[in-house]
Amino acid sequence: MVVTKIESSDYILTEYESKRTLRQPFQWQPTEESNDTDTFRCKNSKQGRLLIVDHRGYVCKRQHVGSNNCCDLKNPTTRHHSCDTCLSNGCCGVYEYCVSCCLQPKNQKLLSKIRKENVEAPYNLFISEVENIFDLCLAKCRTSSQSVQHENSYRDSYVKYCYGDKPPDLQVISS
Repeated sequence: MVVTKIESSDYILTEYESKRTLRQPFQWQPTEESNDTDTFRCKNSKQGRLLIVDHRGYVCKRQHVGSNNCCDLKNPTTRHHSCDTCLSNGCCGVYEYCVSCCLQPKNQKLLSKIRKENVEAPYNLFISEVENIFDLCLAKCRTSSQSVQHENSYRDSYVKYCYGDKPPDLQVISS
């Protein structure tokens, strides 16, 4: 029996290529909504302690998420494509608002540019692996190395979640 050593980079590339060929085309618009709440289900951000954002761009309090994982549209506090806590550079103070703001149709051109520029970069395989705009916004809004300086402090401690193509502005703290 001959045992061949598989280099980890070869394995990763093989896995990446096999997933890329099986993927569906990227979806810019969420799946059409049905009036039947028993069959229509939302994807949502899941991890928020206080807020949740669903794949349609609605932000709501965790207690206002229905059994179908969607934000309750009848609740007056539910907001659509909300950019609360976000600055014009696409950086936000709250993760769920970052995702909701990112999902605005006006950001499709920016996100398309980000996908195109990063799809072949080996360090950004996650961008090429996302299948829809919601997953792209979830990934982009997570705190990344662009949000930190010196690997141990945020560039701006208030707005650390960014969906844009630029890092947060560097805030100098005076002593």
